[in-house]
Amino acid sequence: MDKFMDNPWFMKGVALVLALLLFSSVSDGQGNEAKEKNVPANQQEETVKNVPVNSYFDTENFVVSGVPESVDVIIEGPKSIVQTTVSLKNFEVFVDLTDAKIGTQTVKLEVKNLSDKLDVTIKPATAKVTLQEKITKEFKVEAEFNQNLLDDGYTALEPVVQPNTVEITGAKGDVEKISYVKATVDVNGNVEETITKNAKVLAFDQQLNKLNVTIKPETVKVTIPIKNTNKTVPINIVQKGTLPSGIAIDSITLDNKDVKISGNEDIVRETESVRVEVDLSKISESTVISIPVIVPEGVTKVTPDVVKATIKVSKQEQKSISGALIKAEGLADGYDIVFRDPENGKISFTVSGSSETIKPLTEADFRIYLNVANLGEGDHEVPIAASGPNNVNLRLEKERAKISIVKKNEA
Repeated sequence: MDKFMDNPWFMKGVALVLALLLFSSVSDGQGNEAKEKNVPANQQEETVKNVPVNSYFDTENFVVSGVPESVDVIIEGPKSIVQTTVSLKNFEVFVDLTDAKIGTQTVKLEVKNLSDKLDVTIKPATAKVTLQEKITKEFKVEAEFNQNLLDDGYTALEPVVQPNTVEITGAKGDVEKISYVKATVDVNGNVEETITKNAKVLAFDQQLNKLNVTIKPETVKVTIPIKNTNKTVPINIVQKGTLPSGIAIDSITLDNKDVKISGNEDIVRETESVRVEVDLSKISESTVISIPVIVPEGVTKVTPDVVKATIKVSKQEQKSISGALIKAEGLADGYDIVFRDPENGKISFTVSGSSETIKPLTEADFRIYLNVANLGEGDHEVPIAASGPNNVNLRLEKERAKISIVKKNEA
């Protein structure tokens, strides 16, 4: 056996046999060699909608606008490749603005990371974009909220914003349009106490159109102090008209002696009382009536705004009171007053009212006086004034007094 292996002709014969066997293994039985056949794959077209568009440019120094947020991409090619591409969506649509100039220009939208066996159509195929210089400026923030939500009697004071300034970055044209930088506080329901909330900051132009800029910080802390301007004041009863003959008022009482008022802060602060008016000419017997509370202009709300008045009347009686001393009010220092009529400076008067009211009255319950302020030395005729308890009618025997004003050493 070793001898055969050493024989070169033997080895050549073995090689020939092996070659024939290899040839027969790749033959089609007809003696033809196997060949690759080109069988075109099925073609397919698909549309991928809302594909994001990326922009390539110098983001540190420029701002671009006009680039569509998304586009539709139509992909056509071999079915298997199209299906894989649509499923993976690992391609990118972009605009290259690295060499673009400042201003407005039309640029082509491009796509990458797609097989070269695919045909691609982008809709839209181009975009009109504007490249602008990026700038940053500092602006003061103005806080606001819906003041219609304030309850009656409450006032909003000057808001406190922390921080009160922000840095706004954007296209030079947009930043230069900024007229208002506002932090609007979102409030639900009626407001009766101080508000503290974080509010988003927005920038607006002169027409209050929101501007597409970057604001740092995006939110600020806003505190709006709320002041309670409500005030409680008493109700005064004012009698108007004349009672029918033969009856007198015993009493008028209200179911509420005080009311709460609100409105203009200055007016409310100056208001010490409000009033109700009782028309005596319409009272003929004891009764209970509802009457509105009358407030000064500038008071926008009063609670309650209507009160009930209980009016008690009785048969009217009269009583005469004599010897009441007439007092002089407003007499200048260094002068005396001499009464000419009535000579003794005393006067009688008649009071009328209910028996219960007038029976205990004396002259001490009444104020009879002359106002002699601004009167100089000499003779004068002065009206006699009088006041007394409520629900009492008073009639003086004289309406005027004749007096002389003299220096004290001449009296």
